[in-house]
Amino acid sequence: MTSEMLDRLTVRWGDRTVGELAVDRSGAMRFAYAAAWIEDRDTPPVSMRLPKQEDPFGERTAKPFFDGLLPEEWQREAAARALAISPGNPFRLLKALGGDTAGALTFWPDDHTAQPADADADAVPGALSDVELARLFDRMAQRPMLAGEGRRYSLAGAQSKLPVVLDGEGRVALARSGQATTHIIKPEPARFARLAANEAYCLALAAAVGLDTAETEWRLAEERPYLLVRRYDRVIENGRTTRLHQEDFAQGLGVMAAKKYASDGGPVFRDCFALVRRAATDPERVVLKLIDAALFNLIIGNADAHAKNFSLLRQANGTIVLAPLYDLVATAAWPELSPRMAMKYGRARTIEDMARGSFERFAADAGLEFALVRERGLSLADRVIEAIEVGVDVPGLADSTQVRGLQDLVLDRAGRAALKLIL
Repeated sequence: MTSEMLDRLTVRWGDRTVGELAVDRSGAMRFAYAAAWIEDRDTPPVSMRLPKQEDPFGERTAKPFFDGLLPEEWQREAAARALAISPGNPFRLLKALGGDTAGALTFWPDDHTAQPADADADAVPGALSDVELARLFDRMAQRPMLAGEGRRYSLAGAQSKLPVVLDGEGRVALARSGQATTHIIKPEPARFARLAANEAYCLALAAAVGLDTAETEWRLAEERPYLLVRRYDRVIENGRTTRLHQEDFAQGLGVMAAKKYASDGGPVFRDCFALVRRAATDPERVVLKLIDAALFNLIIGNADAHAKNFSLLRQANGTIVLAPLYDLVATAAWPELSPRMAMKYGRARTIEDMARGSFERFAADAGLEFALVRERGLSLADRVIEAIEVGVDVPGLADSTQVRGLQDLVLDRAGRAALKLIL
């Protein structure tokens, strides 16, 4: 980096320095790998779009990945307001929030050693009571990621959420300074009643039919529903938490979060399949998993399955796989929401518009024969119907009346999807 840079952040992966993220006086970011990281053959790049090299990456190439670690839409605007930072300044937002992000990376200003982690006993709170949790939900609405409260958390997305840890009895606690979080809490928004139950059910249903999903539990705090999601990008062994690296499909394709929807010029299925063929350790297996995920979203009516709702995960052994599915919501349960899927299946955006030709083009986008996609789709629809009829165990949710209408909706869509695959 040159003296033109106005400010710098050290980018770390565990206890090693990956490189440096810097910003110039115009606000443009640059990223450069550390020499030791480049020279070590065992170290991976931080993104598919940022291969290891000596030359720094400029704003256009670096920004989609690093900006993609930050909250979006109103979450970002509210966090920026709490920090007195422009929402259009990702560098300063990462400086304020980048102590714990999605994946393995953390971001540290040059003077962070002058502020030792956990120096203050107050920075190590105990488990939160239900009353404290309910109050926390209100704070999160005003200060996403608790921005401005001295904690440095960041998660992408527009829904209210917060990374946390659990105590030995499974109770939610706020992480210590510099501590890797292990779970995410997602309070239910007032606008969408039963959203938490909807998402918990869809994730449990996906797991019941054999898809890999993030472990999720439905909980209540002072009669306020929320989801507790175990982070798949964290591994706990012998009491020590290790961050695993990941990047969502938008990051891997070099697309800004503002263009995560295909209708805004963002990724389509063809792009997603091409990405996993380039990046995955076992691309043929991952392509089939992505086929199943896409068909499952169609069956449940998840119109919000955009490019940031799929990720690639680098496991502890270095293999790159499709991350467990997350943010599975049957948005079709709310008639006021658009039924148009985030990505087209062939040329169709709704299940009503689907026909055999839609699935044939979808298969072509994946580079597969239609017969294989039809076989997997019919099998998946059958398994969904069977699982619902037998009963799906949703961790924490004992009141099945909360999802009864949802069950009927998904049963109907599964039957219709199967018919369209056959006819």
